[in-house]
Amino acid sequence: MILTARYLTKIYKPKMAMPWHPEPEPAIDRICFELGAGETLAIIGAAGSGKTTLARVLAGAETVTTGTLVMEGERVDAVSSDEYHRSIRMMFQDPSASLNPNLSIGRQLDSTLKLAISMPEADRKQRVLDTLQDVGLLHEHIDFYPDQLSSGLKHRVALARALITNPKVIIADESLSSVDVSVRAKLINLLLKLQRERDLSYIMITHDREIIEHMCDKLMVLQSGRTIEYGQVEQILNQPKEAYSRQLLAL
Repeated sequence: MILTARYLTKIYKPKMAMPWHPEPEPAIDRICFELGAGETLAIIGAAGSGKTTLARVLAGAETVTTGTLVMEGERVDAVSSDEYHRSIRMMFQDPSASLNPNLSIGRQLDSTLKLAISMPEADRKQRVLDTLQDVGLLHEHIDFYPDQLSSGLKHRVALARALITNPKVIIADESLSSVDVSVRAKLINLLLKLQRERDLSYIMITHDREIIEHMCDKLMVLQSGRTIEYGQVEQILNQPKEAYSRQLLAL
């Protein structure tokens, strides 16, 4: 397995907790799953269900209170932080918010790569050009600024930033929710193409049934930080056990 989660729990404790204060509820509670190479896991849940907290934990932006993450047989806490952040990358809902309007696309991709991997400048530039091509952008886009790009092209740049370190897993937090139907279809096809070519694994936080049906192998349903359903997509779509799941999937 590329990534295995074992009983991940995250509790945010107040800074000024008093002895008589009740123990805060976990943001995520004993989350378990397995993700194989080339697989896609969809995570769905209502607002406040723990999706974003789980994504941040998996991306290494948050530490767990208890539980274990294992990547390719090694506990993540035994792997260097730099290596883990190269291996697992994240795409956010609004690419504009993560792009610096004052830097060219090429400089932003180069900065991401330079922070992650030590390599000669000429090799970095070639990696940037190759990655732009991989996501369907032109070499000329290396000199463009974010405000010169359409929403769809910004999403491709965000994908390029995630890909630039040659990761094994990409986490997409509602990354396709803000684009129109035609652009979303093209991005889905691009993600599937890259998955086949690179044996990538995806974790898709989404409410889009089309993405779940066409991209995902497994589905996890979160409610109040807990997993209430987890299994193969077809099984849960065809026979969801919980009314909450049916409501989320509009069944």
